[in-house]
Amino acid sequence: MKIEDIVKTLDGTLVAGGNSDRTVGAVVANDLMSDVLLNDSDDILLLTSLASDQAIRTANIVGAMAVVVHNSKPLPQTMCQVADTLGIPLISSPLSKYDSCVRIHAALEAEKNG
Repeated sequence: MKIEDIVKTLDGTLVAGGNSDRTVGAVVANDLMSDVLLNDSDDILLLTSLASDQAIRTANIVGAMAVVVHNSKPLPQTMCQVADTLGIPLISSPLSKYDSCVRIHAALEAEKNG
């Protein structure tokens, strides 16, 4: 699953950070960035409700492939600037974090099963 697939699946918008050809290796849904730092998976798709540049900086540290912010929260300009600078795709979605998890899981399963 690539960025354009994530955007479509989550009815989202790619806000910053550009597109990437990386694929989802793991999904982490969390608002506590200290917990995200404990994850050692590769190519994490970070689902969060935290609309601050801290989420992007944490995503950079763990090597995340993208960050999705939920509930159509307004994204501060600094968050978008950091995403652009670090080249981390930032997606805004109108869905709740729960609904996004359900949709991403279904899409990954469908992709896995062909």
